[in-house]
Amino acid sequence: MNTELLGIIATYLLTLLIAIPLGKYLAKVFAGEKTWTDFLKPLESGIYKLSGINPKEQMNWKQHMKAMLTINSVWLIYGFFTLIYQDKLPLNPDGNPGMSPDLSFNTIISFVVNCNLQHYSGESGLTYFTQHFVIMFLQFVSAATGIASAVVLFKAFRDKTSSTLGNFWEFFVKSITRLLLPLSIIMALILAFNGTPTSYEGKDQFISVQGDTVNVSRGPAAAMIAIKHLGTNGGGYYGVNSAHPLENTNYLTNMVEMIAQVIIPIAMIIAFGFFIRRKKLAWTIFGVMTVGMLMLLIPSVITELGGSPAIEKMGISQNTGAMEGKEVRFGPAASAYWSTVTTIISTGSVNSMHDSTMPLTGLMQMLGMMINSFYGGVGVGILNYFIYLIIAVFISGLMVGRTPEFMGHKVEAREVKIAAIITLLSPFLILTGTALATYTFTNHGDAAWAVQPQNWLNNPGFHGFSEMLYEVTSSNANNGSGFEGLGDNNVFWNVMTGFVLIIGRFLPIIGPVAIAGLLGAKQFIPESAGTLKTDTMTFALMTMAVILVLNALSYFPALALGPIAEYFTMVR
Repeated sequence: MNTELLGIIATYLLTLLIAIPLGKYLAKVFAGEKTWTDFLKPLESGIYKLSGINPKEQMNWKQHMKAMLTINSVWLIYGFFTLIYQDKLPLNPDGNPGMSPDLSFNTIISFVVNCNLQHYSGESGLTYFTQHFVIMFLQFVSAATGIASAVVLFKAFRDKTSSTLGNFWEFFVKSITRLLLPLSIIMALILAFNGTPTSYEGKDQFISVQGDTVNVSRGPAAAMIAIKHLGTNGGGYYGVNSAHPLENTNYLTNMVEMIAQVIIPIAMIIAFGFFIRRKKLAWTIFGVMTVGMLMLLIPSVITELGGSPAIEKMGISQNTGAMEGKEVRFGPAASAYWSTVTTIISTGSVNSMHDSTMPLTGLMQMLGMMINSFYGGVGVGILNYFIYLIIAVFISGLMVGRTPEFMGHKVEAREVKIAAIITLLSPFLILTGTALATYTFTNHGDAAWAVQPQNWLNNPGFHGFSEMLYEVTSSNANNGSGFEGLGDNNVFWNVMTGFVLIIGRFLPIIGPVAIAGLLGAKQFIPESAGTLKTDTMTFALMTMAVILVLNALSYFPALALGPIAEYFTMVR
């Protein structure tokens, strides 16, 4: 047990060791300062010239969002048809079929929005062509979309007053050339040298210990696994994701993959502080997020190491903890750590089956996705946190009888309304989607569909409700992990979660960027004795209280019907 806990601590410390200097580097890159990667400027200039882009053309926040939505729409259409007709395209040595329209609809939205919800099994659902030119491509550009959007927010607060917020395309391209691509190359090499496939050959065969002939998929897996984590995408090359022995071969690769998915979200927080020249504010935000992570992580580790109460009642020893659905080579502690970071950061990759975790761990996983701002996905994590921050500023201003201000700009009715809409959006999507699924399952279970609703769930009762709640929550949070006892590859789940995915991605990006753009254009108000300081311990506690209260009010009834009820049923 001590060794497992030391592994978690070492992993997190190594993450900080990389993320902090990376954040300082990113601040310089996006500020246009000199960095060691300036040798890539000719490559970037070639991309701009080929694309007809003027990277020095200044944009306001509306132009940024127009550019973001336009290019994402292009990827959506391109990917949808490519997935449907993938069986007619090259690089398909295993003869995998094309996707049905509803599955293609869900899959392409999922990867465009950086969610990677997979209603198909990785190695059998895609060809090498679509793994490369649809999935891996989108894992780069969707991550870059989130980072570029966050930098727009950074720009709004760098100067005292500004309505010009840089160029979206410049931020987007630099996110790939200066960050995602170099790190992906390094990580892919580490994975390849540890046994992850990197080839274009078809399936291989081997004789198992039991004497069975087993067909094993290969392909360009290492490259995809690198960007799936660095870009907090999470979609697995193989069906069981990073629980697969070729996708995550040993404890070293397990540490590498856990570190990879956390370094950029933390680095973006540090970059924010250095970029706007308010380092203390960044460390305050980092502190709140880290405390939030620990509040979810510690109960998960304790619960998983403690084993299952149901198995304990049978008199079976659980010296290694709760091992159902977990890989022996990783153990319950490392699996609990992974399940926490992958749900708070919106990666959604797994090295164990979340459906088999203890009820309290499942509760922590869902809370991480519902809050969706403890580090969060690349770029979008700090955007999500910004909404809570604005609400905390507004409430604090009301408490002291002053007009709310943030960094020298008045927070007025328009900004608060936007923040309120974005805050209410997630509960609306999650609870409405879950209610619709529950109603359909309960009242129309025998509907004459290709997959009858009564066949969706492998687990009845409270856990079955948790499976549906988790699926919709994961979609809204652009996470992509799942309680895989749910049969989700059918028209209902493909279409319903598809709409949740796209709304849950773009409105929470547009809202914070709009608020930042509106605030940045306002007249700067010099700091006075009565100014609310947002980089203090008091305000950090206020922000944490806002996060906890809002999410408790929004989700407690639903959680009480799922993981909480299941927990009390198990321990009674």
